[in-house]
Amino acid sequence: MWNDDSLSKSLSKLYWRFTMGKAIKWLSIVVGGIVVLIVAALLLIPLFVDVEQYKPQIEKQVSDLTGRPFTLGGKLNLSLFPWAGLYLSDLHLGNPPGFQEKDFVSVKSFEVRVKLLPLISKNIQVKRFIMEGPRIVLEQGKDGRGNWQGIGKPSEAVSGEAPEKEEKPAEGEPMGALPIKALAVHEFKITNGHVLWIDQVKGERKEISDVTLQLEDVSLDRPIGLIFSALMDGKPISLDGTLGPVGKEPGKGTIPVDISLKALNQIDMKLRGKLINPAASPEFDISLELAPFSLRKLMEALKQPFPMKTSDPKVLNHIALKARVKGNPKSVSITDGALSLDESKLKFSVKAREFSKPDVAFDLDLDQIDADRYLPPKSEKAPTEKEKADKAPGPKKKTDYSPLRKPVLDGTIRVGKLKAHGVKMQDLYLKVIGKNGLFNLDPLKVKLYEGDLSANGSFDVRQDTPKSSMKLNTKAIQAGPLLKDLLNKDIIEGTLQSDVTITMVGDDADRIKQSLNGKGQFIFTDGAIVGIDLAGMARNAKAAFGMAEKVEERPRTDFAELNAPFTITKGVVETPNTTLMSPFLRVKVAGNAKLVKEKLDFRVEPKFVGSLKGQGDTVERAGITVPVLITGTFDSPKFRPDLEGMLKKGLTEGIPKTDELQKLLPGKSGDKSESKTLEDTAKGLLKGFKLGN
Repeated sequence: MWNDDSLSKSLSKLYWRFTMGKAIKWLSIVVGGIVVLIVAALLLIPLFVDVEQYKPQIEKQVSDLTGRPFTLGGKLNLSLFPWAGLYLSDLHLGNPPGFQEKDFVSVKSFEVRVKLLPLISKNIQVKRFIMEGPRIVLEQGKDGRGNWQGIGKPSEAVSGEAPEKEEKPAEGEPMGALPIKALAVHEFKITNGHVLWIDQVKGERKEISDVTLQLEDVSLDRPIGLIFSALMDGKPISLDGTLGPVGKEPGKGTIPVDISLKALNQIDMKLRGKLINPAASPEFDISLELAPFSLRKLMEALKQPFPMKTSDPKVLNHIALKARVKGNPKSVSITDGALSLDESKLKFSVKAREFSKPDVAFDLDLDQIDADRYLPPKSEKAPTEKEKADKAPGPKKKTDYSPLRKPVLDGTIRVGKLKAHGVKMQDLYLKVIGKNGLFNLDPLKVKLYEGDLSANGSFDVRQDTPKSSMKLNTKAIQAGPLLKDLLNKDIIEGTLQSDVTITMVGDDADRIKQSLNGKGQFIFTDGAIVGIDLAGMARNAKAAFGMAEKVEERPRTDFAELNAPFTITKGVVETPNTTLMSPFLRVKVAGNAKLVKEKLDFRVEPKFVGSLKGQGDTVERAGITVPVLITGTFDSPKFRPDLEGMLKKGLTEGIPKTDELQKLLPGKSGDKSESKTLEDTAKGLLKGFKLGN
């Protein structure tokens, strides 16, 4: 039996079903009709609306926005459904007056087609993005102004308008994140592009032509293929590889990178790694591999002169590089670095942070290098007077050392074998620490010529005038081969031991010489002075001054020890007691050299001891001295024997007679030619002692 309540409820349900169903049906019909009308409108509007009539308004709007003349010379087509499409052709954005080229940017044709309805859900579907014949001209005028400058409206600061506040991303949204959920591009091409660079100041013109860029399989969840090619001054450049997938949240996560670059038939470089959170907190981790190439051939391909002259024209023909580079906006590190430079191999690592005040740590390990091959060739031609005048020092601009006060350095350098300025070294080790303009080199160690050199020093630019200091110690170095390689002179032989400390102030030669201070000692043992025979002088004083017959055998003076202590005070080098000792000879040197005025003032006094009977002499030579005075300048030294001192000794054995010696003294004889001959002979003798051959 039905009661009143159940009947009432049943009737209510039937009523609502009937009325709601009918409402939904009519609502669906209305919405569907609206959609049909919208679609119809989107299809029919482009057919009945002449978009060409809007070209003048578009040209005016772009011109007002950029401040440059803008024209659309070709067709303008518009479609709205199902793909919103725009087609333009013969586009020109002009240059301001004063430039060679009429256009700043021109495009032959441009077409884009995007599906409309998916845009509502941030799903971007692009059917076609094609640009043909884009041409960009970057031109710098004779006044240094670029044609890219001044595009657009004046800045807020110039116009006086208050700057708009930047919109901050919503909470939880990464800075710069792409506002899309899905992306698909069927066809993306840029073809037949050109980039032209014109420098009216330097008269340069460079062109990149036949530019082609193609993206394949563009989406968020698959790797995007990248193909790029161009001609740079007629030489090919290409880039291909993959980027991504970029992920469902573009700008977040890890984006793989695998790209190869080839350029000018010389460069072949591969980049593999990943980009991490590029929109929020960007980081990168990339392995770089640069295949061997010739820097000389690369410069030829660029039609550029080689930037440096080298003694060996064959160097810089083999360069290769491998490294892993990791970093973020605050720091960068290079690990597993390997550089091949001709026959040299360098392993290195570098870490840098706080780029405004760089904090750099590095470790360099080089197997071997001949640095002389990379230095400029020595000029055999003497400079002309004009060249000397051009190189004459003029008013020197004060050096700004403030950039050197910013970096913090902590590094080590190791070299297995090194040749520099002819000197051969092994197992070089150098530690460099610098901060606030104070750089310490401690220690510097190196093996050379069977011995060891150790040093430490500093370079201080905390003030406007730099200060430098160095302490140097050598042990068991063979002086003969060292000086022969360094100076190409055979001067002295023996085992060298030294201990030197010097300080200086300034950054030019004159200031350094004026401020040079220090002290030290050079000790040569079991060696010889090449170019002078003091034993022969003991046998025959005439031979000592070139008055006897010359012998073909090169003279030399053997010694057991040559000890040369010195001090340097404000550019004056002084040695109070340099001594040479051998079984038959003692030599004492005292005097000074003024570095600022480049003047010499030395007295060399040899003293023969005992007898030389075992060497063919029959006369006792104990006490004989033949002092020599060295004066003049560094460029023009003067040498003369102290004949007056010899006369005071009353010597008669084995030397010229007193009246003959008096004739040789300057001013004692009317025949100045003989005096000049003696001076030239002594000068040649001691010059040979100084420089050798």
